[in-house]
Amino acid sequence: MSLNLQANFKEPGKRYFRAFTPGDDFYEALIDTHRDLSDEQSAMVNAKLVLLLANHVGDIAVLREAMALARGDV
Repeated sequence: MSLNLQANFKEPGKRYFRAFTPGDDFYEALIDTHRDLSDEQSAMVNAKLVLLLANHVGDIAVLREAMALARGDV
């Protein structure tokens, strides 16, 4: 499996009328997750989220590719 760089947000059973809407839904949920947290708490939530999603992906090669891309222009 290789890293998917195309928009891939969806919610099973939900119909969207615009291609960007699922991404907007995710962004809103992410912002809500961080609402009213301190910077330290927000960083902790991000760290936990990364580990949970990495475990879900499970493919070390894909995770390495994602980490390299994320760090690439920082």
